[in-house]
Amino acid sequence: MADDIPRQAEAQGGIQSLDAALRVLMAMANMEGAVGVSDLARACGMPVSKTHRYLASFIHAGLVCQAGRSGRYDLGPRAIEIGLAALSRHDFVNAASDDLHRLTVETGLTALLCVWGNSGPTVVRWERAASFIATSLGLGTTLPLLTSATGRICLAYLPGAVTGALLDEELARGLASPQIFHDLELNQADVARLAADVRDQGYATVDGRFIPGLVALAAPILDWQGEAQAVVTLIGADPRLIEPGAAQIGSLKEFCASHSIVSVSR
Repeated sequence: MADDIPRQAEAQGGIQSLDAALRVLMAMANMEGAVGVSDLARACGMPVSKTHRYLASFIHAGLVCQAGRSGRYDLGPRAIEIGLAALSRHDFVNAASDDLHRLTVETGLTALLCVWGNSGPTVVRWERAASFIATSLGLGTTLPLLTSATGRICLAYLPGAVTGALLDEELARGLASPQIFHDLELNQADVARLAADVRDQGYATVDGRFIPGLVALAAPILDWQGEAQAVVTLIGADPRLIEPGAAQIGSLKEFCASHSIVSVSR
């Protein structure tokens, strides 16, 4: 019976030495490149000698490698293999889709999950809130780049090679109705400014001038390259929903961050 006590403690609280070893690996992952043992020990808050022993074990396992002349340490080939295996198993869209109801309950707003399709941002999941909203949006709807919160996220978090053709089309069409673009000049420079602003705040909003009576806020689910694998959008009727500091914006960003590999700015 006495032998079971340490095992139960380990099952509940983990193994302290393993926790410390993983702390060393995580500190290395957060470094911008190879690091010396003294700097790594300082980052981990542990003695140099202890850090060095962990590094020796990691080198033996292929998780860490050491440069010849500099003696600095970096993540090794087995760490890369583990990272790639984890990435290949990460299902951004289905994981967010399964969790979308929680966001709707938390915010009280209808939520959309969109991905980039052949015709642009496309709605692939629709989670209705309890309060009814009259709209023509639905599954399979494609949204514009420049006049939807969803599209503006795609514009900010997808490569120009992906969005360029649709952007050119929308800019050309916009010249016929420039009054729609109240916050945007119809040129590439101002589009770049808009995309930069969206990236800086980590979300996009549009007011009722684009879809009369509705406001929308959107944020990206990001992959390991910082690109949007999916976009989550909330829609409602109250203009206060898109004011800076609104609780719904915080909830949306936290939801998307929880399903992303990298986090957007906060």
